[in-house]
Amino acid sequence: MSSSLNKGLGKVEVTLKWNPSAMGEPPHDLDIVAATYTADAPHGEPAYLVHFDSRSPDGTITLNRDSKTGQGFGSDEVMTLELERLAEEYTRVVVGVAIQQGEGHKTFDQVPNTAVRICEGYEELSANDFSGVPRATAATVAEFVRGETGEWHHKVLLRGYEGAPEEFASRMGIPQQRTD
Repeated sequence: MSSSLNKGLGKVEVTLKWNPSAMGEPPHDLDIVAATYTADAPHGEPAYLVHFDSRSPDGTITLNRDSKTGQGFGSDEVMTLELERLAEEYTRVVVGVAIQQGEGHKTFDQVPNTAVRICEGYEELSANDFSGVPRATAATVAEFVRGETGEWHHKVLLRGYEGAPEEFASRMGIPQQRTD
């Protein structure tokens, strides 16, 4: 399905890559996380999460590749979101990236050459290198929202978080509070 202003998005791919840690250093382990929300509860706790050891109940959101080190060619992690197949009750999906904190505190500025891309087919919807959130341990990167007539739309949503990956998963869908 091709994307247009009228049809909305269909099948989207999120790719993440980074360079491995230096020899003798603990490995960098980054994870793509997707949180789904219903029309009745569009913020707060997600209806379900998809991450390195889970998938969506209906198979519409899958993590196709999971790296724990950043070694290899091309993308280290790949997640596919089949938005056009999501049940109508789901109206919002937030995608983020979390750095596992197993061996000490790590932030995006400590992981070299990070890059996340979101594409539908060959069309790039957004790309980011996390330079806007250098001291964060996790960040949201995109939000997909279902429109009133059922079409899906993409929004860039770069917001950094600090803390454990588990906390990020439960907080990633909360709208950012204004501080002014």
